[in-house]
Amino acid sequence: MENAKPLTGIKVVELGQVLAGPFAGAIMADLGATVIKVEKPDGGDDARMMGAAFRDGDALIFKDFNRGKRSLALDLKSPEGVAALHRELEDADILIHNLRPGAPEQLGIDGPTVTARHPRLIYCEMGAFGHQGPMNRRPGYEPLLQAYCGLSAITGAPDGPPVRMGASVVDQGTGMWTVIGALAALTERARTGRGTIVNTSLFETATMWAAQKLTGWVNQNEAPVKHDSGHPAFVPYQGFDAADAPILVCCGNDRLFRKFAALLGKPEWPEDPRFVTNRQRLIHQKELLPMIQALMAEQPRAHWLAALEAAGVPCAPINTIQELAEDPQLAASGQLQQVPGTDYRLVGMPISFGGQRPAIERPAPALGEYGKAG
Repeated sequence: MENAKPLTGIKVVELGQVLAGPFAGAIMADLGATVIKVEKPDGGDDARMMGAAFRDGDALIFKDFNRGKRSLALDLKSPEGVAALHRELEDADILIHNLRPGAPEQLGIDGPTVTARHPRLIYCEMGAFGHQGPMNRRPGYEPLLQAYCGLSAITGAPDGPPVRMGASVVDQGTGMWTVIGALAALTERARTGRGTIVNTSLFETATMWAAQKLTGWVNQNEAPVKHDSGHPAFVPYQGFDAADAPILVCCGNDRLFRKFAALLGKPEWPEDPRFVTNRQRLIHQKELLPMIQALMAEQPRAHWLAALEAAGVPCAPINTIQELAEDPQLAASGQLQQVPGTDYRLVGMPISFGGQRPAIERPAPALGEYGKAG
């Protein structure tokens, strides 16, 4: 596969704001598609101003989620702007938007209208709460949907308040589902010759991420509990504080627990009726975990990492972002890429083709550099 760009020849028009829509467009751009980013002439994507100026007056988040695209400044409230959009759609394969609910209808660019005019187009509509239901007209943002769909309630310490996840898993996840839907629709179009409307939403993505806990409740009446870094089904399977830094240890079966106990100098633990099986350890974890923590605190993290790896017990340092940036595995992966023509690096796609990772081809565009109308 030449240059690991499987979407070469695919044209995408993106009406994306801030994160979810632009992330879907960025994925497609990295994979080789020509992505035309439609922005309002006055200021463009709001993400350009989300944070301090990084380069060219734009915030870093804009540079990250809009690399590889071309900017077309259109006033979609004007007939000229809408006409220019339709000209771009004449040979486009995919349209992506995360406009606020009701806006496409007001502008005359809703899914049924656009696909009637461009029947081969894959029209991807990203909403907050979805295209149906009593809240389908409600706007939404990452933390609101994390809260609404229970993700905040299952994150953090058992006795702590609800916590927002540190990454934008709902926005970026919705972008990923949108790309999956668009590529599936392209395959279907190859058979039928017709496009379709693909609907995704922050609500549906967040619900999918909460699925394991949700199905546990509706099928078994099991209310989820928070576990810090731990796991609801395995013990010990969590982080511990070594003498100098935290470390994660994962004993996913009784054999691994035996190895771990021997390494800690406690070969008798696996014979203790309280700890002999994982199910017993789940019941008696309040007794076991403090004893493990006391022993782990006696040595630095490097000692435990070396000993655990030698014994074959899965483990990892609980790294800071700064430590990840300096990690040799990250360097070897080639995922942190220099953006051509710039002095900064961004994280590339977590996928390779024939061992080759798609390269970031160009930086994010200046507003309207591809053209303007309206």
